[in-house]
Amino acid sequence: MRMTRCHVDLPLRVGDEPVLPERAASHLARVLRLREGDPCVLFNGDGHDYAARLLAAGKRELRVRILASAAVDNESPLRIVLLQGIARGERMDLILQKATELGVAAIVPVSGERTEVRLDAERAEKRVAHWRSVVESACEQSGRARVPELCAPAALDAAAHALHGDGLRLVLDPQGEHRLDALPRPPGDRAWIAIGPEGGWSPRDRRILEAAGFSGLRLGPRVLRTETAGLAAIAALQGRFGDL
Repeated sequence: MRMTRCHVDLPLRVGDEPVLPERAASHLARVLRLREGDPCVLFNGDGHDYAARLLAAGKRELRVRILASAAVDNESPLRIVLLQGIARGERMDLILQKATELGVAAIVPVSGERTEVRLDAERAEKRVAHWRSVVESACEQSGRARVPELCAPAALDAAAHALHGDGLRLVLDPQGEHRLDALPRPPGDRAWIAIGPEGGWSPRDRRILEAAGFSGLRLGPRVLRTETAGLAAIAALQGRFGDL
């Protein structure tokens, strides 16, 4: 039987009996209807799964006992960072969920000239909190014990020029200079992929990316939607250089 996994933002140690945060407690007790004595698996992003058992499931709190710890080694050897043009509602959720399942290491939501979703400080904070819960849920489902970094939304020029270190910097382009089968192995086993929003990258956006060292990657002759493009690129790179 598949064991229930749940992310918690807590330090976890064998022998401890922590009270779980509200989100985790609600998920285990109200959604999954676990009761006292039931087993579960907790993780906090440190690379381990923690076997636990429910001690008390009251109306106001849920307490567990940590029974054992096991290292989880299922992270990709290829570190992929996705610069994703912010998309609307469920499209963005889908991108975050599936990118996490495919093993992306970090996600940077960016705004370009044609981005339709504009976030002020208050909306950005709420969106990031929601997006983080999507990423954590995807880790619960996929068995990842390290949570991909989710950066605060940024303007494309700021995000692109803040990148440091060796690695491939790629933007999808049906007329791009690179073909997947001819790509060299990414220096440092690291790659950045820039995916435009629903309206695509504007000429100005493309100049920004080019100035930051991005070059075009061809993944076939068709133009892919924003919710398809990044996932296709991640899967293709994982298949060639990662662990798919």
